[in-house]
Amino acid sequence: MIECMTVGDMIPTNAFFYIDDTTQHGFLIDAGSDGDLLAEHAEMRGWTIERLLLTHCHFDHIGGAEDFSIRAGAPIYAAEDSPRYYSDPRWNLSLWGSGSVTLSDVTTFSDREVITLAANPDVALEVRYTPGHTTDSCIFYSARDGVAFVGDTIFCASVGRTDFPGGDEQMLWDSIAREVFTLPPDTVLYSGHTEPTTVGAEMARYRR
Repeated sequence: MIECMTVGDMIPTNAFFYIDDTTQHGFLIDAGSDGDLLAEHAEMRGWTIERLLLTHCHFDHIGGAEDFSIRAGAPIYAAEDSPRYYSDPRWNLSLWGSGSVTLSDVTTFSDREVITLAANPDVALEVRYTPGHTTDSCIFYSARDGVAFVGDTIFCASVGRTDFPGGDEQMLWDSIAREVFTLPPDTVLYSGHTEPTTVGAEMARYRR
């Protein structure tokens, strides 16, 4: 089961619950700006969130992370290059946004690491690093369910901005070609700020 909640006033951001129907355990991908609201929703639904996974550490994706982690008891995970973002309000853009946001207790994962659900190891997400929007950007891919949570790497009919600290346009397109467009065409892409799309639909836009 995948359930999206869009949270945030300044920049509405999609947070995704990826839940195993059998055990009602799962992951939260990104935390928007309201961790308490997300935690309340998980509690109401009777879900146990084992980990909070971050696609990258801009403020609109991590603002609610600490509150959610504390309330839900879910540790926070992000890419190996994430400390430069989550520890620095200039890099995570929170000084430009709603105030200083930092995180202090984050575990890192590596490229191609497979993150499995403790309650059901058949439920797993493969980490694929996709630098370009930020240096710590990544996507989470489930071959079993044919889905990928892509953060701000790629959207429906658009791609991530590269004019922020650490951004690189050529690196972004290389990441998309290597890590997104090599997925099966019917893979559903769940992004941080738009409606879902598919690999095939986005390849058709850009590969003329």
